[in-house]
Amino acid sequence: MVAGLGGKQLVAAKCRNARPGTEGVASGSPDTRRTLMIDNNLKKLDMSLLTLTDAEIDQLLGMPKQVQNPGSRERKEGKHLRKDFRVQSHDEKYEFVLFTRQSTVIHNGFSAGLRWCSKTGEDVILVRCNGADHPHVNALERDAFDSQFHIHRATAKYISAGKRSEGRADPTNRFRTLSGALHEIVRIGNISGLSTQPDEADLFE
Repeated sequence: MVAGLGGKQLVAAKCRNARPGTEGVASGSPDTRRTLMIDNNLKKLDMSLLTLTDAEIDQLLGMPKQVQNPGSRERKEGKHLRKDFRVQSHDEKYEFVLFTRQSTVIHNGFSAGLRWCSKTGEDVILVRCNGADHPHVNALERDAFDSQFHIHRATAKYISAGKRSEGRADPTNRFRTLSGALHEIVRIGNISGLSTQPDEADLFE
């Protein structure tokens, strides 16, 4: 496993405390009604992330978000290159970090992911797309796969069991490069404000 790219060694940018949402927004629009529903469902998360449900994880992923610093610069850290983007929900009430890591030693040693920064100071990786540089075993289900491109997603099952929130992973053919992985995270996380491109289909698959 490449340091900084997998398991407990993967560390994204330190999350800032989420700013309070703006008040006085017109309450009649569909976007506002959806935001109010999400707010009500997520209020209890200010107390404990152990109560996070799969439905709430889906809501965190699905809420519209905007990258705040699209010009973030890549920097070297040990044997990998890292880049971190600040991401905020459109209502400015929820903050996230969109991150990428690329090994300078192993071509397929990369990761792109989205981390939620809760108001309690705790943070949760909601989704992570990894390269095909290591095998993976799902700790709770005990199923495994060899070195393949794969997607980790946070689940209530893993959180309540005290495992990494995004410990569950499944193989995918939706990306083969870091750029493709970043595009997939942006798509899954409903993120705007950053130009990305999907990997082209492999004609030989």
